[in-house]
Amino acid sequence: MNTYYEIAKERYAAIGVDTEAAITALSKVAISIHCWQGDDVGGFENLDAGTGGGIQATGNYPGKAQNPKELMADFSKAISLIPGRHRINLHASYAIHDGEAPSRDALLPEHFSAWVDFAREKGLGVDFNPTFFGHPMIKDNLSLSSPDEAVRAYWIRHAQACRRIASYIARELGSPVLHNIWIPDGYKDIPADRLGPRLRLKDSLDAIYAEELPGVIDCVESKVFGIGLESYTVGSSEFYLSYAAGRGAVYPLLDNGHYHPNEFVSDKIPSLLLFFDKLPLHVTRPVRWDSDHVVLLDDELKEIAKEIVKNDALSRVLIGLDFFDASINRIAAWVVGTRNMQKALLHALLLPWEELRNTQDAGDFTALMAGQEMHKTLPWAAVWEEFLARQGMPLDGEWLDVVREYERDVLLKRKNR
Repeated sequence: MNTYYEIAKERYAAIGVDTEAAITALSKVAISIHCWQGDDVGGFENLDAGTGGGIQATGNYPGKAQNPKELMADFSKAISLIPGRHRINLHASYAIHDGEAPSRDALLPEHFSAWVDFAREKGLGVDFNPTFFGHPMIKDNLSLSSPDEAVRAYWIRHAQACRRIASYIARELGSPVLHNIWIPDGYKDIPADRLGPRLRLKDSLDAIYAEELPGVIDCVESKVFGIGLESYTVGSSEFYLSYAAGRGAVYPLLDNGHYHPNEFVSDKIPSLLLFFDKLPLHVTRPVRWDSDHVVLLDDELKEIAKEIVKNDALSRVLIGLDFFDASINRIAAWVVGTRNMQKALLHALLLPWEELRNTQDAGDFTALMAGQEMHKTLPWAAVWEEFLARQGMPLDGEWLDVVREYERDVLLKRKNR
């Protein structure tokens, strides 16, 4: 018997919280873990075009994955240290091919069949993203909103191909696939025309979504700005939110690094849950801007988790991660970030929401503040350790030794490009 957990269980029971129910609920949450942490958003195309579009992984930690076999091995090691059953989030630039990489507008399901086999073997779901960066057909930081019809047509074909691939994956795995569009389109300085690019983007999206495809959950991801796009972003929050609401069957994806530093995604979640039956989410950690640091158990992460849990939206909010840090062990980054998302959810699951709501509605804000502060120091960590034990996972102070051994035996023997 875990005495630490039994004490915590009794303590929570005294305030009306069932720790067993919280553990069960957490065990059912599948987080979409991004493949691109494993190779610094490199992909398998070898285009020498860099990433671009405001995307940059900094650092040169040894041992990054350089081919599909290495990336799959590293991802497997990471999920072996993460409790629960999850999903892998793929970008189109991770197509697997023999010889020359296919053009992005000519990608086929066969280029991702090895990923389907991998996901099936590991019991993973899959999510999918077209790759609108790091490519010579991004002209003047524009893709779907470009005034160049050839550029725009190329990227429309790319997204259409990716939606068909997503539908193929959904059919093969028997699980819906989230298909997310993010583009880097915008201008460094003040544009003369703000409407024109958005009209072109709307027309492009209409063409992309014209084909109905089973198993695909479509979403669009806004951003406030990027490097080289400081003055104007075509795919703004207002644009995509309006587009999704007006079109139907398309959802706005919230990335908590894609807003002004004084905006909080946690505050947006309950509003959008009123109007959308699903809400895709990318969790990252911005430092001053969309810097995609590894997710920590900070205040905003806890608030995001609280809004998901207290609004009974664990099945409606599609949680994904999006960070890439090349300055630390990449497998450790996956483990830290994913476990922290789970910790935040567990912490939220252990709060007596009905009591807190009643206190707020009664106007007893003194009791509300006192109660919220008291809950911060309740022994939720004991419940987390019990969850890990039941999942057969090492504790937070133990898994790093496993990663270090893998680093010594595998990562440090790789010859980095």
